Amino acid sequence: MVDVLGGTELMRLPGPEGRLGHAEVRVGDSVVMLADAPSPRDVMPAMLHLYVEDADALYERAIGHGATSLREPTTEFYGDRMAGVRDVLGNKWYFATHVEDIAPEEMARRAAELAAAAP
Repeated sequence: MVDVLGGTELMRLPGPEGRLGHAEVRVGDSVVMLADAPSPRDVMPAMLHLYVEDADALYERAIGHGATSLREPTTEFYGDRMAGVRDVLGNKWYFATHVEDIAPEEMARRAAELAAAAP
């Protein structure tokens, strides 16, 4: 999270057996709190959606740090540039950059057009 998102580690508390008990990372103006699962059988991957300055660059940085692609960067009908990755722990991360403001009528038109083209 620090390397890929450009965050700053604020604190880290060790847990039992070398696990991470608690950590806090500042990303932009937000603080993300995280910890390792208490045991291997309690692992529960998460899905996170973040708005970022450059979804394409963050996607490439995540892939470079071992993430696998779930969704290559694509501009969506609703005005966001989206990408998705799965990190080495199984968490799914979706990155978006808002690239276009769209009036409700235009968004409805685009959504209908997309639905009509679906198989």
